[in-house]
Amino acid sequence: MKTEGYASSEHYDEMFTPDGNIRSHYSEFYNYLSKASPKKMNQLQFSANKTQKSMGMTFNVYHDNQGLEKILHLDIIPRIIPNSEWKKLEAGLKQRIHALNLFLQDIYNEKKILKDGVVPSELILGSKDYLKPCIGLTPPKGIWCHITGTDLVRDKNGEYYILEDNLRCPSGVSYMLESREIIKRAYPQLFNDEGVMPVSDYPMKLLKMLQFLSNKPKPVVGVLTPGIYNSAYFEHSYLALQMGVELVNGVDLVVQNKKVYMQTTKGLEQIDVLYRRIDDSFLDPLTFNAKSMLGVPGLFEAYKAGNIGLANAPGTGVADDKAVYAYVPRIIKYYLDEEPILNNVPTYLCREEEDRKYVLDHIDELVVKETNAAGGYGMLIGPKASTEEHDKFRQLIRSNPDNYIAQPTLSLSTVPCLTDEGVTGRHVDLRPYILYGRDIEVIPGALTRVALKKGSLVVNSSQGGGSKDTWVLYN
Repeated sequence: MKTEGYASSEHYDEMFTPDGNIRSHYSEFYNYLSKASPKKMNQLQFSANKTQKSMGMTFNVYHDNQGLEKILHLDIIPRIIPNSEWKKLEAGLKQRIHALNLFLQDIYNEKKILKDGVVPSELILGSKDYLKPCIGLTPPKGIWCHITGTDLVRDKNGEYYILEDNLRCPSGVSYMLESREIIKRAYPQLFNDEGVMPVSDYPMKLLKMLQFLSNKPKPVVGVLTPGIYNSAYFEHSYLALQMGVELVNGVDLVVQNKKVYMQTTKGLEQIDVLYRRIDDSFLDPLTFNAKSMLGVPGLFEAYKAGNIGLANAPGTGVADDKAVYAYVPRIIKYYLDEEPILNNVPTYLCREEEDRKYVLDHIDELVVKETNAAGGYGMLIGPKASTEEHDKFRQLIRSNPDNYIAQPTLSLSTVPCLTDEGVTGRHVDLRPYILYGRDIEVIPGALTRVALKKGSLVVNSSQGGGSKDTWVLYN
């Protein structure tokens, strides 16, 4: 398979050095690729597409009128990460999650970091994601963010940067697991020869972490889903099946005497831990959104009474707000007295006058984001936007500065992908998954999201992005 004209000095490429040499951790795969015919690679891609459809690896796009379900395109060429790189990522992510958990415990209890002026009080206490019913609460085992999906990108020098933290209901781990099974079948010998760290034990690790939240010897665990029309329903059902636990809707649960019960054919059965995939505001109509038809009346009272564990804990959303993100290096320093191992992307807070003026003057150079938007929505990529779009976002920022941040436009690294033009580079990000139970554990693999359109920097599946299997090597 030819790769001529692939290498680019404009971006950091994961396979090629700027002078066109193969990076050592890609050498075995490149040897395979150079011997494989285009027909062979296209057959592998066709088989992967077919397998995805048969597995039901779909997601829903709420803003798309073309149809409800789409396949998340899996590119047949894996992303490969050497162990030395991964160790730094692992250490940096553990440090970050540890600090963010301490931050959440503090802001809902003593509020020391706010009193000391390290993070502005109004930024936290005025946030719609700061849940007043959680004030004074300590969740089971003192853990708030049990499952985190942290997004990272690489700049043109190959340096990793944290792009954002996802501490609410991070999705995508099922695609990481299923993609691995598909790609292992495509390259069975190569996979073994490379020495790739496994990810298949994630469901069992997830189950053990959830069971850890209860003090019962054999706690009953369930996955709480909003239902089949949710964009990540495939993942909810997949993880429940892999863990061997019940997949439940709000209507399947009832609260009696501040305990949560599941309705079964044999009557009511108490449930001890819920991996909830429902947003905070819909969890309990008696405490949060009274119009919610998805939650369970009385669930929050049962949670406060210590009769059920919830992962992630309600209230975590305030810590992954894009405005709070700018303060995470200070949060790490405050609680751990350490410098961050992994850096943030430099961030301008439009709520601050000097930053806002810079953003308005340089909007054509920056990426502007809504602080509470997700999935690639509410975002402006300045260098690729029109003058009209620049003017529109200037107006939005002036009218509600607290709602926006801005960052430099990073080039994003490229990884080889199979396209109609042959093997060419496409921009990617990286979402590793971190479990926080007895210990903090970073799963040695990740969801690599790919901007499938040539030159695009938008990797979100809802915006037409795809994915890759991510191989973390033992050596």
